Amino acid sequence: MIVAGFGFRAAATGDSLRSALAKAGGGAEMIAAPADKCAAPAFRAFAQAEALSVIAVSPADLAGADTLTASPQVQARRGTGSVAEAAALAAAGPGARLRAPRAISDDRMATCAIAIGASE
Repeated sequence: MIVAGFGFRAAATGDSLRSALAKAGGGAEMIAAPADKCAAPAFRAFAQAEALSVIAVSPADLAGADTLTASPQVQARRGTGSVAEAAALAAAGPGARLRAPRAISDDRMATCAIAIGASE
């Protein structure tokens, strides 16, 4: 399974998410985000427009994830270095690996990382 994990600000738009996904390399079969962000209108509309299923990642599954990048603010708030990377890894399952560090949208409102499941 190939999962695109997202982190994004409240003001992010569908274009923000699309930009982050494109910069991360695309090719996702599903998308993931923290459970508290999955109801955001822009994220729901983006998922529907891209015809991608959404995986809501719990705070416990985000916390402690071994990420390639690290933001002190994200570490303090979410217990991991990168929301996008942690969400992708958690959703792709045990043994998943990141394709590359998170990518940042052109407007800097969203991040995206692609994780590849162990069976890929």
